Amino acid sequence: MKYLLIMIMLFSASSSLMLFDFDKNSDLSNWRVVDDVVMGGRSSGHFSLNEEGHAVFEGEVSLANNGGFSSVDYNFRKIQTSDYSKVVIRLKGDGKKYQFRLKADVYEYYSYAAEFDTSGEWEEVEIDFEDMYPTYRGRNLDKPKFDGKSMTQITFLIGNKKEQNFKLLLDKIELK
Repeated sequence: MKYLLIMIMLFSASSSLMLFDFDKNSDLSNWRVVDDVVMGGRSSGHFSLNEEGHAVFEGEVSLANNGGFSSVDYNFRKIQTSDYSKVVIRLKGDGKKYQFRLKADVYEYYSYAAEFDTSGEWEEVEIDFEDMYPTYRGRNLDKPKFDGKSMTQITFLIGNKKEQNFKLLLDKIELK
């Protein structure tokens, strides 16, 4: 019985689901940059792979024409996520604040978001599902927080209400 309990604890502690593990051969075709130009702004983001095989989300945020954000989305088939409680992202930022967003269902107009700071060094950022709040076009919504049951899209967004260059390197994104 004691052995069985140890095995169950080890299995549940190591249970994870890889959403994306970047390398030199990664297919970025399901990643899409969305800038404030969709509403008249002038920000510009780019998403590519570097020589080391890390994804690079970089560009410039502009406040011109009521702009102020750049984002990159990854769309995938709906997955059940109730066995997990957080997203773990290995990344290297530029010392700026970013948002991680997800959609539970492709038909929902809103996303769930959580902000995170970057240190300028390689690090693992952990975002608990229970900390993700509903938002739409920069406004928090009076809806329940993310229930953790499913997801179909993830997004990285920068929009700190100031003009700035940005660069975020991504190594892997997984659920734990």
